[in-house]
Amino acid sequence: MGLKPAEGWHKRNFLTEVLIPTLFTPREGEPVSPLFPELREDEIGVTWIGHASFLLRTFQSNLLVDPNWAKWLKVIKRIRHPGLDLRDLPSIEMVLVTHAHFDHLDRKTLRAVAGDQPIVVPFEVGNLVHDLGFQSVHELHYWEAFEYGTTRITLTPCHHWGARVLHDSHRGFGGYIIEVGGRTIYHCGDTAYFDGFREIGERFRIDLALLPIGAYDPPSGREVHMNPEEAVAAFLDLGAARMIPMHYGSFRLSYEPPDEPLKRLRIAARERGVEDRVTVMTEGESVVL
Repeated sequence: MGLKPAEGWHKRNFLTEVLIPTLFTPREGEPVSPLFPELREDEIGVTWIGHASFLLRTFQSNLLVDPNWAKWLKVIKRIRHPGLDLRDLPSIEMVLVTHAHFDHLDRKTLRAVAGDQPIVVPFEVGNLVHDLGFQSVHELHYWEAFEYGTTRITLTPCHHWGARVLHDSHRGFGGYIIEVGGRTIYHCGDTAYFDGFREIGERFRIDLALLPIGAYDPPSGREVHMNPEEAVAAFLDLGAARMIPMHYGSFRLSYEPPDEPLKRLRIAARERGVEDRVTVMTEGESVVL
């Protein structure tokens, strides 16, 4: 995906319309005392930290995906607190990062959670995390898998970009299929809607899809994220059993009001007849699947 802004992007002012007002908006939410139910061998515990960050618990191990406890992304303020305090995390056996953008790869958070466990990243992202305290760094290419114990991780394509700064557009990006305990979870990272969802659904029987619904009206005007209606379409393309929305409400990365994505998602899910298959979580909440 090119980095050139869409035509007319300069007609709005993100600084005055979003960034400055956000500075004077108190952060909402508070970390909660974690309630981690005991799991059977065939169950998965899912805890939403906020934004694209999830704790995935199994009978044998715990995984973190895109962990980010940052209060700021440079000049962008976090408007909702993470759902858990870092010190309340269980022992983490593996960490996954979908791409190098600051809202997904936060080096300070990764250093805090690193405990000599492996970390999995897309191709050409490893040099950003190798010095943070992980036992090993595993770079994957599309459809390549990494197995650790009873867990199998596969990198899947998406329609996004991976540059952390403008001159490193060589970096990879993608989503992950996580297979463990006979269950399959799909975390798609960041992506616009694309026809690749159908292929991913054909390759894997997905029990749970974690899909982004926010940041669809960005300052650049480029179509780089899904809107809620497209997220529902992606969910149907995947043929997944259940969906949990993410990537909204934590950071104001685009012009849409923070409460708009969830409102539109509920309407779209109801219109497509899948309202009962969409689980909306609050930060810090845990569900068992």
